Amino acid sequence: MADRRFFTLAGSFQLGQLAEMTGAILSDPSQAGAVMTDVAPLDTAEKTHLSFLDNKKYMDVFRTTKAGACFVRPELAQYAPASMVCLMHKNPYKAYAIAAQMFYPSGKPKSFQASSAVIDRSATLGADCSIEDGVIIGANVKIGNRCRIQAHAVIRNGVEIGDDCDIGPHTTITHALIGSKVRLHAGVCIGRQGFGFAIDPAGYVAVPQLGRVIIESDVEVGANTTIDRGAGPDTVIGQGTRIDNLVQIGHNVKLGKYCIIVAQVGISGSVQIGDYTMLGGQVGVAGHIKIGAGAKIAAQSGIMRDVPAGGQYMGSPAVPMKQGMRQTALLAKMATKKEVITDE
Repeated sequence: MADRRFFTLAGSFQLGQLAEMTGAILSDPSQAGAVMTDVAPLDTAEKTHLSFLDNKKYMDVFRTTKAGACFVRPELAQYAPASMVCLMHKNPYKAYAIAAQMFYPSGKPKSFQASSAVIDRSATLGADCSIEDGVIIGANVKIGNRCRIQAHAVIRNGVEIGDDCDIGPHTTITHALIGSKVRLHAGVCIGRQGFGFAIDPAGYVAVPQLGRVIIESDVEVGANTTIDRGAGPDTVIGQGTRIDNLVQIGHNVKLGKYCIIVAQVGISGSVQIGDYTMLGGQVGVAGHIKIGAGAKIAAQSGIMRDVPAGGQYMGSPAVPMKQGMRQTALLAKMATKKEVITDE
C-alpha cells in the first residue's frame, strides 16, 4: 500500500464502479457490490485490495495472491485463485492506471502565493494558481488557470504557460511557449541557448540562438532534462509526448506527438522524429537525422542515418533489428568458438 505520509487515499470503491470506469467485465457480476479499499501489488495485496496482472512472468504470484480483485486479460482469468474476482480487460495495465487514479487522484492546486515569490507587475496569472516559495516570474509572463509553480522555479520574461500545468521545483524556463496540462519535473531546463558556434582557427564564434521552444499540450518532461531553444527555427515537442529524466534535446529538434523518450537519450540539433516513436534508454541520435513515425529504437543504439517509418533498429551504429540480432548471435558464436591447431 502507498505510504500515507506521502499519498492521500480518496476512498473505497465498489467493483461495479471500478468496472464501469475502466471498461472491464467482472468475472462474477454478483460481486459488483464488493468494496475495494486500496490498490496493491499481487504479492502484498489482501482481500480488500485491487491489483493487476499484465506480464506472464508473474503468473505464479497471481495464482497464490490474496488480492480480492485483479485486472487481467480474459484468457488468463481461469488461473485466478477461487476467492478472487477478475476484472477482465484487454489492457489490464491501462485499466489499473485508471483505477489507481480513482484511489489516489492528483490534488488540484489551491490558490496561493508565497510572500517570498518575486513576480513582475506585468506578469499575468490565471485563477486558482499556486505560487510557492522562492519562485521568480519575469516581465510579461502569462500563466493560465489552475497552475502550480513549485518552489524556486524561474520563469523568464515573455514565457507563456497554458492551463493546468505543474512546473516542478528548481525548473528554469525561458524563450518558451507551453501548452495546457504540461508537467515539468524538478530541475528541468527549457529554452537555454543551443550548442551552436562557428569554428575558426582564431576561436569559436557563438551563433545567436534566436528560436523558441514550443511544448504542446499534455507533455511530461522528467527531472533534470534539458530542451534547447532553436537557432532560428523553433524546437518543438509534440502533444502527448513523454520524456524521461536526464534527456538532452538539442536546438531545432522537431519531436512528434505521443513519443516516448527514455532516460539519458541525447538528440542532436535539427533532428526530426515522427509521431508515436519510441527511443530506449541512452539512445544517441546524430544531427539532422530523420526518424519516421512509429519507429522503435532499442536502448544504447547510435542513430547515424535516417530511420524509416515503423522501423525497428538496434546497435551502434544502428541497423534493422533482425540484422542486429543476427550480428549479435554471430559475434557470440565467434567468441566461444575454439581455435583448432593442427601439426603441419
